[in-house]
Amino acid sequence: MVIITIHDKVSTGLAGFDQAIDMLRLGDNVVWQVDSVQDYLKVVTPYVAQAKQDQRKLVYIRFGNHEPILNDDSTIKVYQVDATKGFESFASEVHHIIEQEGKRTFYVFDCLTDLLESWYSDLMIGNFFKVSCPFLFELDTIAYFAIIRNAHTYSTIAGIRETTQLLLDLYEVNEKMYIHPLKASERYSPTMFFPHLIKGPEAICISASSEIAELFSSINRGEERLDYWNVIFANAREALNLDQEQQNQTKRLLISLLIGNESRMSELCYQYFTLNDILNIASREIGTGFIGGKSVGMLLARKILEEDESNRFQPYLEPHDSFYLGSDVFYTYIVQNGWWKLRVKQKTADGYYQFAQELREKLLHGKFPDKIKERFVQVLEYFGQSPIIVRSSSLLEDNFGNAFAGKYESVFCANQGTPEERYEAFVQAIRTVYASTMNEDALTYRMNRGLFEKDEQMAILIQRVSGDHYGESFFPHIAGVGNSSNLYVWDKTIDMEAGMLRLVFGLGTRAVDRTVEDYAKIISLDDPLRRPLMAIEDEKKFSQHYVDVLSLSKNKHLTRRADDVLLNDLGIDKQLFAKVDGETLTRMKELKINHLNVPYILDFQRLLKETEFASLMKDMLARLSSIYEYPVDIEFTGNFKENHPFKINLLQCRPLQTRGLGKPVEMPKQLDKDDCFFSQTGNFMGGNVRLPIDYVVFVDPQSYIEQSEQGKYAVARMIGKINTALKGKNVMLMGPGRWGTTTPSLGVPVHFTELANMSVICEVASNDGGLMPELSYGSHFFQDLVETGIFYIAIYDGQQDVVYHPEKILGRENCLSTVLPEGAKLANTIHIAKTTGMEVFSDIVTQNLLCR
Repeated sequence: MVIITIHDKVSTGLAGFDQAIDMLRLGDNVVWQVDSVQDYLKVVTPYVAQAKQDQRKLVYIRFGNHEPILNDDSTIKVYQVDATKGFESFASEVHHIIEQEGKRTFYVFDCLTDLLESWYSDLMIGNFFKVSCPFLFELDTIAYFAIIRNAHTYSTIAGIRETTQLLLDLYEVNEKMYIHPLKASERYSPTMFFPHLIKGPEAICISASSEIAELFSSINRGEERLDYWNVIFANAREALNLDQEQQNQTKRLLISLLIGNESRMSELCYQYFTLNDILNIASREIGTGFIGGKSVGMLLARKILEEDESNRFQPYLEPHDSFYLGSDVFYTYIVQNGWWKLRVKQKTADGYYQFAQELREKLLHGKFPDKIKERFVQVLEYFGQSPIIVRSSSLLEDNFGNAFAGKYESVFCANQGTPEERYEAFVQAIRTVYASTMNEDALTYRMNRGLFEKDEQMAILIQRVSGDHYGESFFPHIAGVGNSSNLYVWDKTIDMEAGMLRLVFGLGTRAVDRTVEDYAKIISLDDPLRRPLMAIEDEKKFSQHYVDVLSLSKNKHLTRRADDVLLNDLGIDKQLFAKVDGETLTRMKELKINHLNVPYILDFQRLLKETEFASLMKDMLARLSSIYEYPVDIEFTGNFKENHPFKINLLQCRPLQTRGLGKPVEMPKQLDKDDCFFSQTGNFMGGNVRLPIDYVVFVDPQSYIEQSEQGKYAVARMIGKINTALKGKNVMLMGPGRWGTTTPSLGVPVHFTELANMSVICEVASNDGGLMPELSYGSHFFQDLVETGIFYIAIYDGQQDVVYHPEKILGRENCLSTVLPEGAKLANTIHIAKTTGMEVFSDIVTQNLLCR
């Protein structure tokens, strides 16, 4: 119990009112419901005068568009806080002001209702109050706030009433001022909650029923209001009947609320979306706020294709019926679970990594407000038992400049079981996406790109999974990613501007990730049947062997052998996607192995040869790139019927982050092939370069292969430390197989953040250990390379036109222990050579690559 002494009591400046409420207490937040800002002034003025008389520290928080509450006064510190920057920026700045000003400060805030002009959401005003007032209370401050009567929802007022210490109605009736206390914590009298007439220094209690009835009958109490957000969109529907100019003005406003302020993406949305389109998007939003970058990219790309004058794409597009969880729900989830102070601490430079894990754990276990839970139930009822996917759609995601490829989670919900089980799985999927904002890769990505102080609200895209039931599994026939510019070419005849695809059978998770012992199909769209760099006998080895599906019996995402999945009736000839593996079949017969399963190789040859699929995807990428005026990266699925009619579901579209080809480079003449570290034709990505190399970090293939699994992970962690130690230098990282794999037997299992400072990475084929580079173009790993500006090389030693002399590095002194003394124990595996004067040259046109 808090014991209040006489010294903790503070005057309001109105002596009679002090007596009515037994004065103010240190720690009080005082909220006035008023009809106008002018009425608010009538109680602020005596409060400020009394505080000055008592020599209190006074602070005025100014953010409203109304006339200033307080005039210039050297005894009052004024902070101008910009509400238009959004809730998090505003609330954080106010938090820091309160922290800085410290204990027993007296505050005056502008009218909170003015925040509607910036946030358009009652919900967020309530959230601001809930995060600020407890902090003010902790510091024994007194703060005055105002809200306009009948301008907010009952739930907003209820939240304020619950949080504040005093809630007071202020009326002016017949030129008389009345104060009606609605809540007064830690104090009570028999007459406290009657209305009081303020008459000079007196506060006269109005207790007679006839007088109270007469007073209240003259006051407009108003009816239950919609959230201001809903009012804006309801009014916008009426604009559909107005002229085009008025519709455009309304459309511009709604785009700023759902999509964001002025940007290249918002301008494209304004150009392609009608007012009715925007209203339809809003009708499928849960909560309020932005729908996020992934949702915007998907919707905009679809609209661009639908509006194509030739009607080239509309017949092939699978409809979507997605929902959008607004970004304000993310903040509400944090605020209402009591984690805002932790969030503020985590957003500081010192707390950025320190508090991330704690916040991540909390995000995985929070509760949602009842109104949001009701909407979740409605969404699940809408989808029934169709599988759905819950996808991140942050404000910074999939935009020009920042793709965040693979940094945040997407969670499949097979959506089987009882309604209660399906609901809990769905809500946990949302929590998982929220928690992924605190993943190490996401934190490092934001830090490296100078985004750690920016508001990163997480909206969510909820999509029906594209596909059908095949046996007890659910999946689409095909899925993949596409890029409108093919930056990785392995043949100088390839037309880079025709684009490329990374294609898989089943769910697209195997297309966006570097898969284990598996290969997606790489398709150069200028000639879809062109064979990648492999020998004919290696076709099966470098093909897809596993398929990702949703298991309806096990109610989860699973990986299954391709041959097992192909046993199902696919509703179409499976040889559209796969051919019989004749060599394996012949061997089985020779060995007299009776096997019911016919072995297949997923080669997609008939799909590419007999359908319009490849040409449609080429045209689709070209159309989107042309409108974006920028290369694009898409994710898609495809589903087929007999006689090959098909539908493409465009799941995602974002600007492809690329630094371009660069200016042509004059390649040096090579008089002696042995006079270089390596040279080859093709198998590189990163444009035309002439790049000096300060150090080469070389992982010896044989020594790495001989390491235990634990030893291989130790090598990976050491590479991460070297990556930090040599930051700022031009470093080439070379190693066997795939960098960034999750399987040590396929390459060095570094996280991308552990090689992000490198200038060049080389994946070297090691025939002895079976470690091979992977043409990972289109994967999240590839996107990270392009965004970070890392030049990529795959070296297939022994192939024609490949010259490779690792001894030119291994013959130099190993600087590992100098760069990182603790690395000496791995000196047999990791060799660091100082290579002053070494340069890498590449030419896109001739596909020549040279390092000497």
